[in-house]
Amino acid sequence: MANRHLSRSVVLQTLFEWDFNGFESKAVQEIMNRDLEEFAPGLDDGGFSERLISGIAKKRKELDKIIEKAAPEWPLAQIAMIDRNVLRIGLYELLFGDRDEVPPKVAINEAIELAKNFGGDSSGRFVNGVLGTVYREIGEPGKDDSSKKKRITDPSKLPQEDLGGGVVYLREKGKLRFALVHDVFGYWTLSKGHLEEGEDVRAGTLRELKEELGLKDVVLGEEVGVNEYIASDPQKGPVRRRVSYFLAETQDKDLTLGPSGGLDDAKWFGADEINDLKIYEDIRPLIKKAVEKIK
Repeated sequence: MANRHLSRSVVLQTLFEWDFNGFESKAVQEIMNRDLEEFAPGLDDGGFSERLISGIAKKRKELDKIIEKAAPEWPLAQIAMIDRNVLRIGLYELLFGDRDEVPPKVAINEAIELAKNFGGDSSGRFVNGVLGTVYREIGEPGKDDSSKKKRITDPSKLPQEDLGGGVVYLREKGKLRFALVHDVFGYWTLSKGHLEEGEDVRAGTLRELKEELGLKDVVLGEEVGVNEYIASDPQKGPVRRRVSYFLAETQDKDLTLGPSGGLDDAKWFGADEINDLKIYEDIRPLIKKAVEKIK
């Protein structure tokens, strides 16, 4: 487990116990020291976990007010203890953390993964929704970082990650419907996922589409395009991601979003509905090309 993710896991354990015991003022550091010794002996994270727990402890009341505003239908006491402490971690990193050290998108995705790993079946989606609401309220900082990095970084010098994606479609009563997923940043986009080491791109794409959309029957067609972009990995830093997109036909009408950090919904849309959706600009040409090829 990567150091930063392990550090956040230990911080979550500490916050949970501190919360359970009624926030005894001087107890949090004692709990933290014990949890580090028990769950992460020898952890060397450059003081990251210490800074994180100290900052959250100081800002707890302010963070709780933000949670109440972002999720008004859920009184704080009724939010599962794991979920509200994951939110404290995610909100602190999003609002008060060092964005050069932890970019906003990384803070959100890390919190979602914590919720999925330690919370209930709906925890990831709940945390995703609350943090997404706050992220949009503060003006979506860092949303355009990838395009800026493309101008100042030589992509050929960055480590490359290969992904596979699909324009998943369904023929129904003579009309085409397309499966899109919704991310925490408010965009509808195409389903995609990382290929495993040594995995064939078509086989990996088929596996990822089935897992992310909950599909059983998918027939992969021809490639419709390749997108490349620079992303910020919490451990590796800037990486070049190369996504190969394929036509993918299915007869399954039900979509079930699988575990995937950063996504909160999956829906079918008719071809005439897509123009009105908020979609990344590098995704629209792929859908248009797919429609032309299908017809």
